[in-house]
Amino acid sequence: MNDVGLDRLLRNAARVKDDAPAEMPFGFDTRVIALSRRNGNGAAFAMFVRRIAVMAAAVIVLATAGAWFEFNQNGDGVEGIGNEFAIADSAIQDEMAQ
Repeated sequence: MNDVGLDRLLRNAARVKDDAPAEMPFGFDTRVIALSRRNGNGAAFAMFVRRIAVMAAAVIVLATAGAWFEFNQNGDGVEGIGNEFAIADSAIQDEMAQ
């Protein structure tokens, strides 16, 4: 392109006024929001986080139930140890008394 053509192109570009501001088409923002709520990345990520939270809660409940069951199954442990010491103590006293 020669210098005359370039000068004319630059002068014409400088004279054009940008009267219309750049705006989104009518309803564009509502369409974008509707699509993001239905099947966008945010919705998929939120569903993924919800599933992880539900699975973690289920694991916590199962672990707590298992620990509670084991604790109650061996609940006589403290009393059993106390009884064993009482039996041993009475046996020692009986031997000393003879």
